[in-house]
Amino acid sequence: FLGAIRAPLVLAFSTSSSSATLPVTMEACESNLKVSGEVSSFVLPIGATVNMDGTALYECAGALFIAQVLGIDLTLGQQITVVFTALLASIGAAGIPSAGLVMIYIVLESVGLGTYAGVDLIVGTMLAVDRPLDMLRTMVNVTSDTVGTAIIAKSENHELYN
Repeated sequence: FLGAIRAPLVLAFSTSSSSATLPVTMEACESNLKVSGEVSSFVLPIGATVNMDGTALYECAGALFIAQVLGIDLTLGQQITVVFTALLASIGAAGIPSAGLVMIYIVLESVGLGTYAGVDLIVGTMLAVDRPLDMLRTMVNVTSDTVGTAIIAKSENHELYN
């Protein structure tokens, strides 16, 4: 499977943009996985827009990291709030480089961490190492989009070939 989607993964890694990768992802799904154009042209654009798994994971980890750096213990309720807010924020994040890092402020505000002194400095420090992480997050997003497309194609009784 990963060999069949190699081209979109390389492009996702190099551009850090789910949106820029979309045409190559559609081509790989149709040519290599033999997913019909109907399925890929419906599922992949939705996935590139709202299925940001890597971004959601990054926002959760980032918010917990910031809380630890500030020495703040988040309650179980706050941790659950972080998860749900990160999920919603990742759905609304643009498919452009470093969009997840900007959206982390929404997650921080949801649990009251956005107003603490030093938060901007910590997020700025995270920005310094964000590019390689963003490249990998985009690969996770593209992989999950193609897996979802293959699952939908299979559920529609389409023959998939690898």
